[in-house]
Amino acid sequence: MSNYLVVTPTYNEKENIERVIRKVLSLPIGANMLIVEDNSPDGTATIVKRLMQEFPERLFILERKGKLGLGTAYLTGFDWALQHGYDYVCEMDADFSHNPDDLPRMFEACESGKGDVVIGSRYVDGKISVVNWPMGRLIMSYYASVYVRTVTGMKVFDATAGFVCYSRKVLERIKFDKVKFVGYAFQIEMKYTASKLGFHIHEIPIVFTDRVLGESKMSMRIFKEAFFGVFSLRFRNWKKY
Repeated sequence: MSNYLVVTPTYNEKENIERVIRKVLSLPIGANMLIVEDNSPDGTATIVKRLMQEFPERLFILERKGKLGLGTAYLTGFDWALQHGYDYVCEMDADFSHNPDDLPRMFEACESGKGDVVIGSRYVDGKISVVNWPMGRLIMSYYASVYVRTVTGMKVFDATAGFVCYSRKVLERIKFDKVKFVGYAFQIEMKYTASKLGFHIHEIPIVFTDRVLGESKMSMRIFKEAFFGVFSLRFRNWKKY
């Protein structure tokens, strides 16, 4: 069995899902892939199940009853990965905003010990590597990470990144039932929790390209959760973790 698993949540990704699955499973690293599917009305699950016949024992699906949040989708995938013995788990979007060709670098950095958590970072050393974003969203994202560093003291340039590889020991240590956020604040919470537990976080540069097909899931509600939720992280009783 592969030591590597890519976890990808989906909701209405029929335009992208087959291409991204074929790309990930074609990589020489031999990673397997788990789709966490939130009952997409566009037939995303049907496409995945068809491809499962072509890629038995490499492609898997977990179907949920509806849109339950990005954070819970990843936690469901992480729990499945632990139960099935994977050593390295990478979370990745379905829309090619994260380039699957970066996966070998992500897994290698984690397996070689460069980081217990490895982030595919858009903002390493303050350099911005984003394509096709409107200026307003780019500024909001960049300064959101600056804001997170200021409030939490966490020395991570891309705290909101969603392209992240975790070693098994990190996921085993984090208590999933203590994770509070369900939107993009989840990404901040996981990194901050890992850092508070003493794990090393390493960033490698990537180029983030905004989706061409399908619709973005970003909303003002998600942004507000991330903005206001950061403060609460500072006041948690980390002894309970």
